[in-house]
Amino acid sequence: MNGGRRRIPILQPRFSVSPALSDIRTAADRLAGTAHRTPVQTSRSLDALAGARLHFKCENFQRGGAYKFRGALNAVRSLTDEQARHGVVTHSSGNHATCLSLAARLRGIPAYIVVPRNAPLIKQRAIAAYGGQLTLCDPTLAARQAEADRIQRETGAVFVHPYDDPLVIAGQGTVALELLDQAGPLDALVAPVSGGGLLSGLGLVATALSPHTEVWGAEPALADDAFRSLREGRLLTNSSPDTIADGLRASLSERTFAIIREHTRGVVTVSEAQIVSAMRQIWERMKLVVEPSAAVPLAAVLAAPEKFHDKRVGLVLTGGNVDLDKLPWQ
Repeated sequence: MNGGRRRIPILQPRFSVSPALSDIRTAADRLAGTAHRTPVQTSRSLDALAGARLHFKCENFQRGGAYKFRGALNAVRSLTDEQARHGVVTHSSGNHATCLSLAARLRGIPAYIVVPRNAPLIKQRAIAAYGGQLTLCDPTLAARQAEADRIQRETGAVFVHPYDDPLVIAGQGTVALELLDQAGPLDALVAPVSGGGLLSGLGLVATALSPHTEVWGAEPALADDAFRSLREGRLLTNSSPDTIADGLRASLSERTFAIIREHTRGVVTVSEAQIVSAMRQIWERMKLVVEPSAAVPLAAVLAAPEKFHDKRVGLVLTGGNVDLDKLPWQ
């Protein structure tokens, strides 16, 4: 203590801008035996519809129901014992919060979770079920950050950002390590983009291990900050995104924008109707429960067939935490 103030432990990663391939491999070692090596599935009927050979990385089967468990677990397992005893804090619309709560429970430390009031109830219940201490706030980035800052000051917990964190990006990059090993050479790789942590990790791995693979982001047109940022060459944000893909309402950070500019081909935007249609196609044809955000890559492939025609394409089904009482086709 100094002057009566609690000293807040700060996580000091070995890298300051973006992780290297070696850091992503280290993350894979940390995750081994705890995170699932999720399956890759195919569908002849969806191949015919897309005019491409599609390989779906099923992160809806990941612990916590989403790929976010990878980044959360990597960050939590990177903490020193002194840092860990204060716990972790974050703000998230749902999946990162759920997965960080689970990762913290596995290490036996507190997790303080700030969630916007409009987050799906299924995700709020999951956070509580995994032991996360829930704080609701207004659905703005400023309100989320302010609450997280307050909790950090009061508890000394380490802040684990949902995407603007090299350890989180490294954890998400393990998705690409597995997918390239499971599916073999891919001509393209498509994943949703929100804050950009997943797309950053995929781009870094593809550049290092499979430079011929085009990495594409997929984004709702109602939350298209990544598309606009790449087009304008400067970081832009979403003001009040109102997309059914509730996991894709965040905006890029300076870090993720820089990585995505360098390591991806671009971003395809899709309408709300296209997202719902793709989600229904996955449910009906593949018998997989996925949330709207997870369907955005398929929507993008179907919306821009000229980019993917006759190619071997990997798509990341990012999560399956869907509210069954509010299905978009009911």
